[in-house]
This record gives sequence, C-alpha cells and structure tokens, in this order.
Amino acid sequence: MSLRRNSLSGLLLLLVCVSAFVEELDDSFLETRGADDIWLIKFYAPWCSFCKQLDPVWHQIGSELRSVGSPVNVGKSDATVSIGLAKEFQVRGYPAILMLKKDVKYNYSGPRTREGILDFANRVGGPLVRSLSSLQLFQHAMDRHDVMFVYVGATSPLKGNYTSAAEELIIHTYFFSASRDVLPKMVSLPSLPAVVVFKDGSYFTFNEERDGDLKSWINRERFLNYMKIDSYTLYAMGETGKLVLLALVEANSLCKESLRYKSIVEKVSAENRETYSRHFHFGYMEGGDYINGLVMGEVTLPSLIVVNLSNDGYFLPPGAVETERHLLDFLDGVLESSIECQGGNSIHQRIRRVIYDIKVTLTPLFSQAPLFGCFLVGFPFAIAIFFCYLCCKARSNVSEDDDGEGDTLSAPSPQRRKKLSDKKTD
Repeated sequence: MSLRRNSLSGLLLLLVCVSAFVEELDDSFLETRGADDIWLIKFYAPWCSFCKQLDPVWHQIGSELRSVGSPVNVGKSDATVSIGLAKEFQVRGYPAILMLKKDVKYNYSGPRTREGILDFANRVGGPLVRSLSSLQLFQHAMDRHDVMFVYVGATSPLKGNYTSAAEELIIHTYFFSASRDVLPKMVSLPSLPAVVVFKDGSYFTFNEERDGDLKSWINRERFLNYMKIDSYTLYAMGETGKLVLLALVEANSLCKESLRYKSIVEKVSAENRETYSRHFHFGYMEGGDYINGLVMGEVTLPSLIVVNLSNDGYFLPPGAVETERHLLDFLDGVLESSIECQGGNSIHQRIRRVIYDIKVTLTPLFSQAPLFGCFLVGFPFAIAIFFCYLCCKARSNVSEDDDGEGDTLSAPSPQRRKKLSDKKTD
C-alpha cells in the first residue's frame, strides 16, 4: 500500500513539474512579455480532440527545451477564453502553433509531432543565419541536415538578399554562412560571393540568370530531389508552384509493381535533374487517402500521378508506364499540355468535392450505425421542412386577412344600401 502511494505521489509530482514548463497565457501576455523574449505558443479550444491529443506532446516539448537551456519559452492559450490574444495572432483553426520572436510571428504548418515541432523551435529560435567557422562544424551540419543552404563570401548585396530570404523561409529550412576555406576542397565555385545548396549527396550553385529570384530558387530547392511525401509535405511543395510526380504505393508490404514504380521515379529524378527539376518535385506516397479526396474517387495502388496543388488539378498517364522512356513521355506530355489536366478548382469541381466529402464522411457512419446515420441526416431535413411549413402557413394567413379586408371595403353596408334604395324610389 505504501509503495502504491509513493508511486502515485511520484507520478503527480512528475506531472506538476512537466506542467510547470508550459505557461498558460491570457490577453495580458502582449503587455507583460519581454521585448526580447522568444515564445512558442499553442492556441487550443477545450472541445478540440486534436488539441487534446497534442497536449502531452506539448508538455514534453516544454520540458525538453527547458532541460537543454533553450531561450524558447513554451506557452499555450485557450482561444475561446483569451479571445483578444487569439485575434491579435489571427488564429483561424485549432490547434494553431506559432513562434513569436522580437515581434515577428512565424506560423508552423508541419506535422504535429514532437520531432517536427522541436526542429521548428530550434530552427526559428536560433540565429537567422548560422556561421560555420571550421570544416568540422560544416561536416557536423551536413550530417544533421538533408538540405542545407550556405552563403559563401564577404558582405555583398547578395548576402543582403540571402538574409532577407532567410527571414521568410526560416520556418522551412536552415541557413548558414561560411568562408571559402571552410568548405571541402571538392566544392568548386565559379565565383564569389555565392549561394550553394547541399543535398542528395551533391551541391548546386545559385545562378541569377538561370534561376531568377533568389528567394524563389531557395523555396524550390528546399526539398530533396526524391523523397517520401506526406500530406504536409505535399501541401508545402504546392506552395513552390512546381508540379509533383507521385508514385502511390501501399503503406505496408510493397508489391513488386510498387517497388518498380518507386525505382523508375527515383532514377528519372536523378538522371534528368537539369531537365525537370525546375518544373517537378519527385517522390512517393504511402496510401491513397489524400489523393482520393483530390481525384474524388478511389485511386489504384500502385499508380503514378502528377499533382498540381495550385489549382487542385492532376494528370494521369495515358497508358501503362513500363519503362523510364514511358515516364519521360508522360512528363513531356504534361509540360506540353498534350495530356489533359483533370480536376481543378472551378465552381463545378468545388461542388463535386463538397458532395464527395459528405459522401466519404457519411458512408462509414451509415455502415457502422445506420439508425444514428439516418437520424443525423434526417433531423436537419425535418427541421427545414418544419420551417417551410410555418412560413407557408404564415403566408396563407396573411393572404386570408388581405382577402377579408378587400371584401369589407368592396361590399356596401346595410345602411348605405337602404339609402341608395330610397334615392331610386324618389
């Protein structure tokens, strides 16, 4: 009994200690916080199930950041109570995660996982551009990051543009600076200053004449050439303006055809980077639930699809893709508009998508609980019919009243009829 009591006391003490690392914020937060404070904030609503699932993860994040001495403070705010604070940060959905750093707000749109949020906090909470002062630091950074942007050279207008791009894109990727002697000898730069991206076991240098605006180039190049893509990554890729070629495969136990599709896409992305990297992202996605919503149907696994997130459109191969040549012809057809774009965001397509979403939501409900599903669908219709009945009844009563008044005005009274009869007799 004593052991059980001690265990319970220890658990309560642990919960209290963990909770102490996350501060509850209210509408007075903006007035009381320090000017140089850095805050990672979660806005939640008590009725939001996703917020409740995130709550233990949020306390773990607060504990871990405190244990490593991070300057980032962790807080949370009930948006239904602290309405002024939620309005100030333009909170639209829950849970909303953002970082406030010197009056600059950075929204987090990645996966709601401990690793993803911690990486966001460390990236945005640290220096905007991190300096690499030795080859050892450079190698350490290369080991930690799949994609790494590095400014090489002295102060210049290009560095100003690089820093400006970092201010906006720090929420997505890390930015570094280094002198030429810090980089490995195998890195060859045509001139200095330069901006270089290291990824996929290689490096690529920014060229203004070829690549255009620096910020747009960084936004396009911040993804690996070929990678596993989830719904968050796919949405982020859509913001770059590039199309996305997906190999849709099973989530578990890949069949032979799935492995072949993945291999073809990876090989084409690597061997034809110069031709297609400006127009396409390449990757594979496990499962087809997200794409089912886009095409408003059941996609076959495995399969290939090109997605245009800018207008919710998609392209399907006109025939079987057996070889790399078939896939290249498919990509060329997309770029040359010889393959029809399906879907889109027209009014007609939006209505179809709403109907499809309702169907997908209600189908499992009817299969698992038919009576409750009938009630859920029928109740709003019953209310609508009842209100229509009341409106029609009210209109008919008004019409009867108007008819009664008209009859009264048009029919002469008995006294008037008598006077008219007397006049005729005279």
